[in-house]
Formats: sequence, structure tokens, C-alpha cells
Amino acid sequence: MPPSLLGRLSLVMVLGVLTTMLIGNLLWANQLKSKAALEAGAAAQHIGAGAASALRFFQSLPPNYRPILIEQLRDMGGTRFFVSVNRAPVEIKDIPESVLSKAVLDTVRRTLIHDLPRLAEARIGFAMPDGLVVSDEGVTVADLPEEWVQHTLLIKPRPAPVLVIQAEIEPGGWLYLATLMPDPYFLDNGNPLPFDRLLLQGLTLATVLLLSILVVSWITQPLAALSEAAVAFGKGESPALPETGSQEFVRTARAFTAMRERIQQYLEDRERLFASISHDLRTPITRLKLRAELLDDEEAGQAFHEDLDELDMMVKGALQSVKDTDIHENHTELALDQLIGRMVRDALLAGHNVVYQPSGLKVKAKPLALRRALVNLLDNALLYGKAARIAVSKVDAGTNITIHDDGPGVPPEALSTLFQPYTRLEHGRNSNQQGMGLGLGIAQNIIQAHGGTLVLSNHPQGGLWVSITLP
Repeated sequence: MPPSLLGRLSLVMVLGVLTTMLIGNLLWANQLKSKAALEAGAAAQHIGAGAASALRFFQSLPPNYRPILIEQLRDMGGTRFFVSVNRAPVEIKDIPESVLSKAVLDTVRRTLIHDLPRLAEARIGFAMPDGLVVSDEGVTVADLPEEWVQHTLLIKPRPAPVLVIQAEIEPGGWLYLATLMPDPYFLDNGNPLPFDRLLLQGLTLATVLLLSILVVSWITQPLAALSEAAVAFGKGESPALPETGSQEFVRTARAFTAMRERIQQYLEDRERLFASISHDLRTPITRLKLRAELLDDEEAGQAFHEDLDELDMMVKGALQSVKDTDIHENHTELALDQLIGRMVRDALLAGHNVVYQPSGLKVKAKPLALRRALVNLLDNALLYGKAARIAVSKVDAGTNITIHDDGPGVPPEALSTLFQPYTRLEHGRNSNQQGMGLGLGIAQNIIQAHGGTLVLSNHPQGGLWVSITLP
């Protein structure tokens, strides 16, 4: 199935119309074929009976009277058969055989045999009037006077197949009968799907498909706008969703707008809450530190100071986590070589070992937020792995940024927990006692807000492998 709703509905509409046309054509074809076969059979039986009567009549005439009667018939015109007498049967060019023409010929032959059981031999076939030979002297229909055949054979403007019956009425005497079927173009009825009908059905299908695409596009366009608004809101933007279209979409748009406002209000309340907590906790923490200094027991006072310092760091870390995640910026086009190059230079000036090969690639992102995420990941690599290698490449999903350190890696069972706040492994606590375990969570939130993914894994050659994919 197509991935889009427009494609799926259009496909269903087309398949529905095609199925209906197919069933209708099958029913129409069967009915038309049955009717055509019935009518052609009746007409063939009638013509066969007439031909048998003509053959009996000419057999009963003295041979010298036959040319005189044939001449009178030609002068009179309007007879069913064009008649001539030949010494031998003439060769005619049969038309391509079809089911209907074969049925007609078989019926005429059976009728002749039934009515004239003593008939020595008969040859029956259909031929087109163009070049049709009518006598053993090589005379064709085109050589005959027009009044002889104008009411018997159809030559203009559209020639019709001619039924030719040649029967031996006496030794050395063959009676030649040529006539048309009551429906001269009866063979057309054997084709239930002529070109004009196929053309009409093709135009019908094209019209239905066009109208389906227009209607489905009109229906799905608001859904696309809703999807784009949801994606933009996930990236920190607040686009307005127009309340136009169907009644159902208007209700959906209003519900989405109300939900967006509630979430936005929640985020603002959360930021104010953390700011208030940070501000309100600093005063009692400071007072507690002053009181700890007044304790007579220096060892107990030192323990109080360490606990209060840790509490102060947790408050600052939590507030910083909220601020780093909710960086309000617009998406701009960034040159990754410039952004990562600045980070690498700073790390090299600090004495760290960092390797980076410029790629020339660009991404559309929030500059400060993306820098914050990459700095957190690079700091982790340098802090716990001592050295880092950064690479940027183009992939099907977008742009891929990898950071590989020389650390001991992470136990596989702990990989899924590293993004949780305040999660620190034993190696991390030993390498950096000042950390709070918030950097990876902040980086993941920022990358996800850009519509990307952040994956951690252990490299086969050792060290932690960080893979970022940005759309």
C-alpha cells in the first residue's frame, strides 16, 4: 500500500472503479455474445432455408432456362441472392474465422443438409466484396453493373462480409449464391469491447481518478497541516493552525491549539518552578553553611559543608538541565565544520587529544542548542575516554555525527540507563566526582527536539561510540 493517505484512498477508488468496470464488462460481454449468437443462428437458419429453396428451384429448371431466369433476376434487382451458374466452384478468399462466423457457417451447412439430403457437395464461406470472384471466368463484383448488386451486396461506404454458397446441382453445374446477413455487420457484435467503448471507459476511469485525487487531497490537506504543526511544535516552534475546512478538522484544530497552549504553559511553569526552587533553596543552604561553621565539632561541620555543597550542586544542575533543554532559538543553516571546528580548537588548547576531518556538510538546527549537546558529548568523551575522534558523513536519513573515545566503554546492560538523570557509573564517579549525570540526558533531549536520534554503543575496538543522526 502507498504510505500516504492520499495514495491509499486514490488506490482504493481506482481499484473500486476497475473492479466495477471489469464485472460490468463481463456481464455485458456474456449478454452481448449470447444475444449475438442467438440472432446470428436464427438468421443463418433462415438464409440456409432460403438457399435450399433456391437450389431446389434451379435444379427443377431445364438448364437452358437458367441463364434467362438469372438475367431477369438481375434486371429486377431486390432479390436476396446474387445468382450465377458456373461449370466449377470458384476460389474465394475467406475472412479470418471467428466464433460467430463459424457458428453461422455451421448452421447454414446443417440446414442445407437437412433440407437437401441428396445434395452432392456444397462449399460455404464468408468473403469481403473487394476482389470477390463471382464466376469461373474470373469476373469479380467490381466488374458487375452496380444495379445488379446494389440491393444484394453492400460495397459502399463500408463493405460487409458476403456469405457465399456454392452447390453442385448437377454434374458440371454449380450454382453460385451470394448474400448478406440480415445484420451485415453482425461480426461486430462478437466483440463486446470495441475501441469506442474502451475509450469511454478509459475516460471514465481518468475522470474518477482525477476527481478522487482532488477530493482526497482536499480532505488530507488539513491533516498535513496538522502534522506539520505537530512537528514544528515538537521543535519548539508555535505555528498557528487555521480553523478552516470540515467540521471535524475544525474541532481537531481547536483541540490541538488548546493542547499546545497547555503544554506551553506547563513548560513555562516548570521553568519558573525550577528557578523559584533554585532561588528559594540558596538562602537556607547559605544559612545552614553559616551555622555549620559555628559548630564546635569541626569534623561534623566539615561533613555538613560537604552535604550542603552536594545539595547546592544538585539544585544548580537541575536548573541548568531545564535551561539547556529549553533553549529558545530559530532553526538556521549551520556549517558543521565551523561549529565542530571551534569545539575541537578549544579542546586542543586545553591539552586534549581530539581528531576531526572536515566534511563540508551543513544542517538546519538551533545553533546554541546543538552546540550544547555536542559539547556535552565531547566533554564526556574527553573526561572518561582521554581522547576522541569526531566524524561527519551523509546518510539516507540525513547527516550522521559520530564521536568515538578511547575509554573502557559501558557495560551492555547499562547502556539503556545512561540517559536517565543523575545516572553515573563507577568509572564516571572515579574520573569526575563533580559531575551530576545530566549531560547525556540534556544532549538526548536536544537531539530529539531537532527530530534526530542519539544512540550509544560499545565500539568493537574499544571505547564508547556515540552516533547522532540529524534530519
